[in-house]
Amino acid sequence: MKLDIDFKKGNGLVPVIIQDYSSLQVLMQGYMNEEAYQKTIEEGKVTFFSRTKNRLWTKGETSGNFLLVKNVSIDCDKDCLLIQVVAIGPTCHTGSISCFGEVNGDKGFVYALEQIISDRIDNDVESSYTNQLYKRGINKVAQKVGEEAVEVVIEAKDNNDELFKNEAADLLYHYLILLKAKGFAFSDIEAVLKGRH
Repeated sequence: MKLDIDFKKGNGLVPVIIQDYSSLQVLMQGYMNEEAYQKTIEEGKVTFFSRTKNRLWTKGETSGNFLLVKNVSIDCDKDCLLIQVVAIGPTCHTGSISCFGEVNGDKGFVYALEQIISDRIDNDVESSYTNQLYKRGINKVAQKVGEEAVEVVIEAKDNNDELFKNEAADLLYHYLILLKAKGFAFSDIEAVLKGRH
């Protein structure tokens, strides 16, 4: 990917904003020089130029919490990058998802959960309930969604808010598995809703 980046304005460095590809949450900010940018593009993992270490630094090189590149764009002045990533583990050294705090709102976590579901299925994690259900086929996944929907209806008629919330969470979780089994993403359904608005 060849971008016309102006490294001269910042004495060889450009700021880089890292954003979660699914939730669009801002995860962190760092700097790149030309060499860090080239390594990022070649390897598909975000590499920064560390001003404190005075060297290239691939995020996750010691922790394993890599940032896998999905999309790179440049701002209108050509001196700042936005890189959308799939984060492997927490991004912040404090253990938080983001250096700017935890997930911003419920939408962010639903997208993060969708990514976890996809990872368990795509990586064939044998011990994962998610993967085991998925491997049983579309009929079993759809049946499970139906069962959870009935349980939500039953709990909605009672007065136990905790049971209702837990069943609603189960329904949403299994619904995300069903979307994956059908080859759709939550954003596809969100787009339909936005189109109706």
